[in-house]
Amino acid sequence: MSFNNLDTLYRQVIMDHYKNPRNKGVLEDGSLTIDMNNPTCGDRIRLTLKVNDGIVNDAKFEGEGCSISMSSASMMTQAIKGKHIDDAIKLSKVFSEMMQGKEIQDDDLDLGDIEALQGVSKFPARIKCATLAWKAMEKGLNEDRL
Repeated sequence: MSFNNLDTLYRQVIMDHYKNPRNKGVLEDGSLTIDMNNPTCGDRIRLTLKVNDGIVNDAKFEGEGCSISMSSASMMTQAIKGKHIDDAIKLSKVFSEMMQGKEIQDDDLDLGDIEALQGVSKFPARIKCATLAWKAMEKGLNEDRL
């Protein structure tokens, strides 16, 4: 597949998650709630997580922001459901490395739709948009461990 076709495909995946977000909403009854914002561009997110016995059983988000921040939140909530806290945090670290333009070395790791965001690394001003939901997830899971 040519670079232009791949770029178009990635844009379509990002726009699909933006227009049809997965896991949009708020979890109630004892779930973790993390509010974060990106003051440089105005993106904001409220992430709610339900964690039992070290497993992320459910994840939802709501917020306002650009297509990159909202689609990244949608992709992230899909990716961490059913994962152990350690695996979710590892995935977040891999995502952060991808945003820094680093090559992903873990062949066992299937990023799925998340790969569509790899082009963001070429636009430093947009990296904070893409990582906002991931940083919220890491903050919530790390606080839950305490």
